[in-house]
Amino acid sequence: MISLRYHAVSIAAVFLALAVGVFLGASGLSDRVLAAVSTTRDDLGSQVDRLTVQRDSLLASQASADQFAARIGPSVVKGLLPGQTVALVTIGASAADRDAVATLIGQAGATTTGTLALTDAVTDPARADQLRELTAQLLPAGAQLPAAADPGSLAGGLLSSVVALRDGRAQADPAQIQAVVSGLASAGFVTPGAVPAPANLVMVVTGSTFSGPDAGDAAAVPARMATELDRGAAGAVLVGRTGSAAATGAVGVARADRTATAGLSTVDDVDTGSGRVAAVLALREQLDGKAGAYGSGPKADASVPA
Repeated sequence: MISLRYHAVSIAAVFLALAVGVFLGASGLSDRVLAAVSTTRDDLGSQVDRLTVQRDSLLASQASADQFAARIGPSVVKGLLPGQTVALVTIGASAADRDAVATLIGQAGATTTGTLALTDAVTDPARADQLRELTAQLLPAGAQLPAAADPGSLAGGLLSSVVALRDGRAQADPAQIQAVVSGLASAGFVTPGAVPAPANLVMVVTGSTFSGPDAGDAAAVPARMATELDRGAAGAVLVGRTGSAAATGAVGVARADRTATAGLSTVDDVDTGSGRVAAVLALREQLDGKAGAYGSGPKADASVPA
């Protein structure tokens, strides 16, 4: 007869066999999973290495192109702007970009009359109403503001009377110009400093993109300001660093409505050698009654004016 002890031993043997089978199966599965993970890791490592090499190659190529553009830039722009005057208006701009462009403008034969440096308060939505009120209060006698109600257009209309020559003549006398700049500086919209003399051409120099929930509205201020300066002067160019052609960059906002900004030229990579050359060529283009969008960003017509 089969004893109770035999049944117990049999049952124990069955469970032991199951346990051994589960262990062996799990061990095989773990080995396969580990092998697959190791292979994926090696593949990803190879991809990272390839992408790193490509990135370094592109950076080296860009650096080489910038050096080349910097070397030939003075020759390319030489004599393009003889006897012209250019006022610089900066907002969120790099000092290096501003100085490099100013140097190249001088090499083109033009005179930079100075820089009007606007502060970040100009693009602050919380201070838009204050800026609107101030433009009406500071407007010189005889000057007119645009019909638009946005702060960028109004500020552009006011600054036009300060930095732009209309038909070769200043739109305000020196005392009025000083009063406008002093009023804006007292309110924190302009950095105190020497007041640029009115010029027949204006270049608005900005940074890359704006950040925060109101980035689009902030970017619209310099875009619309440049548009009004273009209307008040013989021509204007809006330039920004790489990335400025995005929806939250001033150049991107200007290019989004080419009908409204048809007379304004834009450059979206003024932080590069070719972008700086394009900025000066765009000033020449403005004198010729033409306009375009240049650089490497979205909606650019070409890298530089033809």
